[in-house]
Amino acid sequence: MTMDFSRDKPIYSQLVDRICGDILRGKLLLGDRLPSVREYAVETGVNVNTVQRVYKELEAMNITETKRGQGTFITTNEERIELLREDMKNQLAANFLTSIEALGFSKEEMLVVLKNKA
Repeated sequence: MTMDFSRDKPIYSQLVDRICGDILRGKLLLGDRLPSVREYAVETGVNVNTVQRVYKELEAMNITETKRGQGTFITTNEERIELLREDMKNQLAANFLTSIEALGFSKEEMLVVLKNKA
């Protein structure tokens, strides 16, 4: 099954975000093994080199660990995953604020709307 990708962000970055999201949603658990590079390339419909970059990026972020001959695994470091959660939350908030300001809405206006939706 191939994925649909947005044109405004590199594919490898979208896949990193997807895996991080799967971790935060609990779809991937601490210590889980990721598919091999080739398996994930087939699953997502992207080039093997792109998946290699995704896995390298995740390892550089200390989200995954590669064990020689065994594969790539989600970290078991709960503190690192909590930090990932905070980073993604802050990134989403910053993107939201940039978007509403670009459209001419104030933070106060949006707070009212968000409180009414909750």
